[in-house]
Amino acid sequence: MLTVEADAARVEERLRSGGLFCPFCADVLTGWGFARPRWLRDVEGRVLVRPRRAVCTGCGRTQVLLPVIGLSRRADVVEVIGASLVAKAAGWGHRQIAVLVGRPASTVRGWLRRFAERAESVRAGFTALAVDVDPGTAAPLAAPTGFADAVAAVLAATVAVLSRWPGLRLMVSPWLLASAVSHGGLLGPPCAAELINTNRLWAGFW
Repeated sequence: MLTVEADAARVEERLRSGGLFCPFCADVLTGWGFARPRWLRDVEGRVLVRPRRAVCTGCGRTQVLLPVIGLSRRADVVEVIGASLVAKAAGWGHRQIAVLVGRPASTVRGWLRRFAERAESVRAGFTALAVDVDPGTAAPLAAPTGFADAVAAVLAATVAVLSRWPGLRLMVSPWLLASAVSHGGLLGPPCAAELINTNRLWAGFW
């Protein structure tokens, strides 16, 4: 799975022009139908997405092109999930957060548990990204919990990215960045290697 910008017309243009590349062999991707349409719950309602599928002209592997606003196997946009993670890092309980974001407590609890499981890989990966993008980036101050440390690392990486490329300011938020860098796998199985490939940063923004 690859993350791409939410603009479907732009995705089609990149597929036609050879602007998307296979994460396995770096050869060019071309269009190969569509994945099943899905609804994502946004702050103000629902958003319908129909992810494009692509096939590599080199190795033949196929990819689902997930709009950067979403995460793999999650029904809510990444900004809603990210707001929940920030609240948890600040000490909120899952029931309070559920009221804040307007989602069932069980759903929020599931997000928090999965993020906690991979908090160390997130912290390490996004700290490495921040330093890779801007070697002068100061390490975030130690937080009270590993969960909060991981959230702080995502925020620090965003600051580093926007410091180096201020033109992205209107396009990048911490959680869109997290989705792009992890290719929608922020709440997927723990794997630090999935979070430290700087090349993935650009997949969701151009």
